[in-house]
Amino acid sequence: MNYRHSFHAGNFADLVKHALVLWLVQTLQARGPLTVLDTHAGAGLYDLSGDATRSKEAEAGVARLMTAQGRPPLLDALAARVAAANPDGGARFYPGSPLLIADALEAGGTYVGYELNPPVRALLDQALADRPNAQAREGDGYALAAAEAARLKAPLILIDPPFEKPDDYVRSAETALTVIQRDPTATVAIWTPLKDLETFDAFTRRLEGRAGPTLVAEARLRPLTNPMKMNGCALVIVNPPPGAEAAAQQVCAWVADSLGDPGGKAEIWSF
Repeated sequence: MNYRHSFHAGNFADLVKHALVLWLVQTLQARGPLTVLDTHAGAGLYDLSGDATRSKEAEAGVARLMTAQGRPPLLDALAARVAAANPDGGARFYPGSPLLIADALEAGGTYVGYELNPPVRALLDQALADRPNAQAREGDGYALAAAEAARLKAPLILIDPPFEKPDDYVRSAETALTVIQRDPTATVAIWTPLKDLETFDAFTRRLEGRAGPTLVAEARLRPLTNPMKMNGCALVIVNPPPGAEAAAQQVCAWVADSLGDPGGKAEIWSF
């Protein structure tokens, strides 16, 4: 696969995803110990002085977050975790979902991250080495997470593929449907890029009427008219906990207004 998240780490889409995932973890674990399964874990920690300097996406994302004034609470919580990863100041290092989730889990909580690429899996092992509540597993995260969820009660499943394979949209939706079929109390959060409405509408139609209550949180940085560009992103949450709509509005509105083009907007809706 050609996709390397190190080029994109800390971009606006990471801010949306991670701020909302941190909120989901905090909210869901109020019920008791939480297990989180992450289908596409990545390396866990990213040095933004490397590949990210070529894309400049972190400069337009986390770098602006860290210097912003008057951040809303959920973005402030993410900024605090980024600051903890950079004790010398600045934003050279960006923690991915594995570190953010593992560090947010309370006693009894467990994080399992799946990674198909062996060298990246090795980096993930290193990132999680001093976190006994977290583990990395090598393999197809779609299949492994769906199988693992069958023996758990009310887990949180994060589905976050690179969307460079033709079947990533289909497999993301089908994995979510399989998880919900096996455990209707599970919460599934699927991150997707927003390029054009036709592709995204086809994805949501696959879930509609089959997945149960679903919240769609969109941060649109520009009109969805150029399918060759990532014009925004969405987090699609199946079985969202109470308060999810307000949380999504807070995060997506700030990202769209602060980091988007004039006319950027948040779209929060349900089916």
